[in-house]
Amino acid sequence: MDRDIIEALLRVVEVKDACTAAHTWRVALYTQLISESAGLDRDEVLRLMYAAVLHDIGKIDIPHRILAKPGRLTAAEFKIIKTHTILGYDRLRRMGETDSVTLALVRSHHERLDGSGYPDGLSGAEIPTAASCFAVIDTFDAMTSVRPYRPRVGHGAAETALAELKAGAGTRYCPEAVELLAARYECGELDWILSYFNDEQPVASGSGYDAPLIATAGRELSQRWRRGEASPFGPSRVVSRGDAD
Repeated sequence: MDRDIIEALLRVVEVKDACTAAHTWRVALYTQLISESAGLDRDEVLRLMYAAVLHDIGKIDIPHRILAKPGRLTAAEFKIIKTHTILGYDRLRRMGETDSVTLALVRSHHERLDGSGYPDGLSGAEIPTAASCFAVIDTFDAMTSVRPYRPRVGHGAAETALAELKAGAGTRYCPEAVELLAARYECGELDWILSYFNDEQPVASGSGYDAPLIATAGRELSQRWRRGEASPFGPSRVVSRGDAD
């Protein structure tokens, strides 16, 4: 898909829901780091990051009142939220996207190894590898980021998230991806991403709000991608745990 179209789609996400936009850039950065750690070549890293950037594009079609709701979703609202996987997949196919990794990741990043995920209830090897691995990243960021319903995450959020992922490794989550993520955290390599657009208070979002800081940074990052640099988001910034504290 043409990158101008991708950038336009992401701007729509930025305008509609700043938290989703911030989440998008963080998971792309995690994807870069984990993919590089797994020894993938540049083209595969870029391919996975491209898919990561688009993974929640279906939320364009989810009502803002649900995305920004500060309290617990009702069963009916959660049912609507779950449609974002199919909505994103269908939107990309209509727009001419043909990359199998991107389409699989967008559709299946909420599937779980035990079959408890959505939208298709896939299990084990039925789940595309890229989607299964990305599910670990997506879950980790969801548990460690400020959201409308969770205005604070605390310093122990990453440890709590990793403990849950490790507990579900092999049953709900891809164990190899969990191991890679945990190793990078222990080395301090996730610290700067954890704080990327992740302040103690949630980013304001709503009708007419264009999340200028996120939009500006997002365009800067995508311009690096367009220039064909070694990484669309620049080199991984590795800091020690001590430096980040």
